[in-house]
Amino acid sequence: MRVGLDVGGTKTDAVAVDAAGRVWARVRLATGWGPIGVVQTIADAVDALVGAGVDRDAIGSVGVGMPGQVQPGSTHVLHAVNLGIADLDLGVAVERRLGVPVGVENDVKAAALGADALRGGTDRAGTLAYLNLGTGIAAGIVRDGALWRGRHGTAGEVGHIAVDPHGPACTCGQQGCIEALAGGAAIARRWGRAAPLPVVDVLDAADRGDARAAMLRAELMMGVAAAVRILVLTADVDVVVIGGGLSGLGDRLMRGVVAELEASAEASAFMRSLRLGERVQLLPVGSPAAALGAALVGATRDRDTRETVIHG
Repeated sequence: MRVGLDVGGTKTDAVAVDAAGRVWARVRLATGWGPIGVVQTIADAVDALVGAGVDRDAIGSVGVGMPGQVQPGSTHVLHAVNLGIADLDLGVAVERRLGVPVGVENDVKAAALGADALRGGTDRAGTLAYLNLGTGIAAGIVRDGALWRGRHGTAGEVGHIAVDPHGPACTCGQQGCIEALAGGAAIARRWGRAAPLPVVDVLDAADRGDARAAMLRAELMMGVAAAVRILVLTADVDVVVIGGGLSGLGDRLMRGVVAELEASAEASAFMRSLRLGERVQLLPVGSPAAALGAALVGATRDRDTRETVIHG
């Protein structure tokens, strides 16, 4: 049995998965703050899965997906500011608590693995890009069931590609980045009105005829469409799966993005031949993709650990 956890800034989603990829149990709980709080949350999530009927002795590995930078080939997490973690070897800390191999991966990359597995990606060749639309924007690319990181680990990091030189300022210092146009935090900041769901508020206002909201909506669709085009044109992915908080907009998002892709391809036979609108999908609402991908990361760590023991 493999356990996977998607550790977010406010909540943690955890699943127990068997060797065939079936989810046996799933729990959600609030995420603690700081290194001690995060490690305790992971331990509590495993306890909750055991309480849901998972045999503790059957757990062979734990995988964790979380925001921040994970040093390649390690379980070392840096700059997970939303969790109060500056520098932590999470794998070492969790292995001490649980006594099983622990793998750690960036949450978007883990979700990419999970989205690919949900499509049967581990059983067939193909390339998938998972485009995470949330507070910020990033993507993970999976080729033939394995993450494609690039030499420096930045493959798929499309959020800070500038696509509009006259666009809004981005927190990275550039103008018109995809994240500045379509990131949830950027839209909320530019909208400037208090609302529980600022992006939904923008779309509702645009539907009522608010000109400024209509502009923000158009830039949202343009930014997401630009990310899709970049992922297809640079990595020739078979499909772009959209996930993250903004994917909850559902058809309101998809209709706008597909319309933008089709409109921008009208003048180009080459772009029309790519059928970009047909290569975009939404991750199903409530999908455990990130936690499932984390479980796959943990399983890889388990194999690596056992290999080390065998040759030790």
